[in-house]
Amino acid sequence: MADRRLQVFHTVARVLSFTKAAEVLHMTQPAVTFQIRQLEEYFAARLFDRTHNRIRLTEAGKRAYQYSERIFTLYSEMENSVKEITGEVGGVLVVAASTSVGQHILTPMLGKFRKQYPDVTIRMKVGNCDTVLSMVEHNLADIALVEYFPNNKHFATRIYGDQPLCVILPSSHPLSMRQSIGPTEMMHLEWVGRERGSGIREIVQSYLTGQGVDPDRLEIAMELGSNEAVKTAVAAGHGAALMPRIACEHDYRQNGYKMIRLEPDLKVPVTFVYKNQKFHLRAMEELLNYAAEYLQKTTT
Repeated sequence: MADRRLQVFHTVARVLSFTKAAEVLHMTQPAVTFQIRQLEEYFAARLFDRTHNRIRLTEAGKRAYQYSERIFTLYSEMENSVKEITGEVGGVLVVAASTSVGQHILTPMLGKFRKQYPDVTIRMKVGNCDTVLSMVEHNLADIALVEYFPNNKHFATRIYGDQPLCVILPSSHPLSMRQSIGPTEMMHLEWVGRERGSGIREIVQSYLTGQGVDPDRLEIAMELGSNEAVKTAVAAGHGAALMPRIACEHDYRQNGYKMIRLEPDLKVPVTFVYKNQKFHLRAMEELLNYAAEYLQKTTT
């Protein structure tokens, strides 16, 4: 039985969505469907019931899922246990990251990490918070760096600091000369925001609620899938946005938007997330130790 088929099945079973599984696995939906069909033919049993655009595990699917959980746990334990014997720091480390920290923190950090550990091969994947956390949960990434603190008993977390958010406005906007903007004033602006599944989006909603402002009252003009797209839309005059300062401070002058301080301030935690299990790659442990020193210098 091909490992790939089992991996695809395991992912679909966890998220109960062919579309979401395809996104997590970086596959097309027809390719996911094909892998599931192949596995069902292998078992001569239906693994999912499909009704009204929803899926659920059949009894056979539930049994297969229980074993797939054990199989992937044993794979991880075997790989790490054998590598511990050699004492070498090497192998392939799959690191996922949300957009801002991936581009502005993780990429330069991993480059320096590899100079110290040249036998470690890094594979980096970038997406929104939901996507990269799903990668860790479904064993498609060893570890993730996000601007978020996930509440999931299956995850272990290490917070390495935080990043302030700021308001960005078109340079021509009447409020662009302000030193700060508060939650009440935010209600009078049109906003360009990240898509659902973005960790920053959830943190902003909690912030507004804590300030006594209903986040549903924000007028969202556009929802976009990356920070770069958001900055471009703001510079073009399509609205304001809340962004991590680190994603804006190097290019805001030439890109046609202004950075305004949010008052009271809002900071997002920079967090490494990995599965809460006994065995981990030694390379991952070395990365966590390296990050503790590196991120002290780049986070506030």
